[in-house]
Amino acid sequence: MTPTYTATGRQRRIFVPRPAESVPPPQPQDPPIYRELMRAWADRGRTLPGRHDPEWIRLTAPTVRRGQFSDPPVPPRDGR
Repeated sequence: MTPTYTATGRQRRIFVPRPAESVPPPQPQDPPIYRELMRAWADRGRTLPGRHDPEWIRLTAPTVRRGQFSDPPVPPRDGR
């Protein structure tokens, strides 16, 4: 609800119901020349815009070696 104020200063609430269910708009199709270019790139094994690229994921993943970010060992306490 959206609060509104009248000239006398009294507050009123206006109820605006939610739409029953929104349907996403249909995705526009790519122009034929773009679809043909994507097909040619895919046939040659090239990276395609908007598609999962395992090599890019591998290259951009951080290199973390075992124990690189762990806490240093704590020396034992002797009870004193």
